[in-house]
Amino acid sequence: MLDSSFSPNLAASKPLTPIKVSILESWRLISLSYSDPLEHTQFLSQKYGNVVMQKVGKMKVVHLFGADANRLSLLNPDNILSNKKAWDQIIGRLFPNGLMLRDAEDHRYHRRLMQAGFKSKAMQGYFAQMAPQIENAIAKWLSITDSEQTLAYPMFKNTTLDLAATVFLGMDLGADATKINTAFESTVAASMWRFPFAFPGTLLWRGIRARKIMCNFFQPMIEEKKEGEGQDLFSILCRAQDEDGNRYTDQEIVDHINFLMMAAHDTTTSALTSMTYALAKNPEWQERLWDEMSGLQGKTLEPQDLNKMVKTEYVMKEALRLYPPLSTLPKFSNKAFEFEGYSIPADAMVITSPIHTHYSERYWDNPQVFDPFRFDDVRKEHKRNAYSWIPFSGGAHMCIGLHFAEMQIKLVMFEMLKNYRWSVPKDYDMPVQQSPISKPTDGLPITLTRRSR
Repeated sequence: MLDSSFSPNLAASKPLTPIKVSILESWRLISLSYSDPLEHTQFLSQKYGNVVMQKVGKMKVVHLFGADANRLSLLNPDNILSNKKAWDQIIGRLFPNGLMLRDAEDHRYHRRLMQAGFKSKAMQGYFAQMAPQIENAIAKWLSITDSEQTLAYPMFKNTTLDLAATVFLGMDLGADATKINTAFESTVAASMWRFPFAFPGTLLWRGIRARKIMCNFFQPMIEEKKEGEGQDLFSILCRAQDEDGNRYTDQEIVDHINFLMMAAHDTTTSALTSMTYALAKNPEWQERLWDEMSGLQGKTLEPQDLNKMVKTEYVMKEALRLYPPLSTLPKFSNKAFEFEGYSIPADAMVITSPIHTHYSERYWDNPQVFDPFRFDDVRKEHKRNAYSWIPFSGGAHMCIGLHFAEMQIKLVMFEMLKNYRWSVPKDYDMPVQQSPISKPTDGLPITLTRRSR
């Protein structure tokens, strides 16, 4: 049903014109949108308001700010916006036809088939596989580094890639781990291309070559997965069928598993790194979380324990507020529509920015401050507006792996706090690259010490 509050009323709306800035200022803003999306969006909204149009070459780029803008983008009434047209321009040559790069009925069909891999029975199987693997991996961190000093981000990256291989592929990558990890890194980095041609040596060229490596890795496994009875996600996708018996094509399977593997370990790595940094800067919260966790029965977690990790969830949500894995959500306007009295033109890149509302004083108390209790049942700041906190997107495109990610994050945090305390120097501030996925540019150096049992 169409939400009437977003019905186009173009006759009564004002035409939107691009902001007028010098060529130098235009390039500064473009550069800032890559290097610091938060500063970029705060500058635009403070100077020009909630509706801002820029011209980038021949393209019209419209920024919509605020929770109402997020709501419009995520509910997408009457399919006025296209995920596919926007993301195809950004990562279409690297992760073509991934779930995020589909619209309307095509998206619903593919999501419905894929949902089999995230149902309760499948999730229970994933938990049983991940829990001992995470326990073994985290316990060995100090012996692996042979030093109390370690870089948290690459440690998480290796761990989550191994987990994604186990759960999604049903295999141990072994000697292929470095090759596959490098390929994923190259494809994600290539989404930051500044030059849209894949000439040898360019980011895009390296990313496309890396995609081919991944396709060649997955393609030969498909027939065996179709015939087998494996419960890994790859096998489930290979056997998934609709009510008429239709299945994914081999190419669709490769496209989906490529995208899911990237999303599963890159975004979870981002969230874990942000949580680790926040807990290093606020060590009293490490003790709060361990007090909560140490009250759970047994030395290992059971699935029913996850719901008891309430304060852990507060910290996760606060870290995702401060460092959303995706700082901006681009879409493309299929048709003209009205927003806050302005006529938004068709064929424009329409960008909403989770990071902007996550730091807005309109929705949060002291938004610059790390304060997990803002998510508790007393304050409930995230309930002030349902669209002020959207680290997992929303609407039809709500992250399909949301509950899987939460489960993995809680398992990792349990094992980290069971084994270690960690710290950073008091004057240390984590340098963050917010696009394409939030990550520390220095790998987040932390000092680990064993927690006495």
